[in-house]
Amino acid sequence: MNQVEENKRRTRVFFDALQRADADAIADTYCDDGRVITMGNTLISGSRSKEETREFAAGVLDAFPEGLTFTILNMTAEDDRVAVEATSTGRHVSGLTYSNHYHFLFTWRQSQLLELKEFLDTEVVTEVLCGGARP
Repeated sequence: MNQVEENKRRTRVFFDALQRADADAIADTYCDDGRVITMGNTLISGSRSKEETREFAAGVLDAFPEGLTFTILNMTAEDDRVAVEATSTGRHVSGLTYSNHYHFLFTWRQSQLLELKEFLDTEVVTEVLCGGARP
């Protein structure tokens, strides 16, 4: 398997960890200097290190006791980058349904995730995940 296909495989494994709500597996995907960047201007927007991601992912995923389902719609890869168009849906602890659309850009380095950029509908994040609160 060439490197591009291996990066796509790793990306699918990452999404499997999201489906299982496995925050440790998600964080362990990152290299030590890896980070996730959530775009926008919400309470969850910003850049997080590997260890910050471990704690943050657990908190977000715990807010979906029945799970958060991700569906990969499209995946394109070149060199060390994998671009993914995806959707998610799940029932939030508030009782509201969370349904979002994403573009993720994964950058891999030596079999580990160096950077994940997450582009999503920030109004859905604010309404459901943040209970309407804004920064």
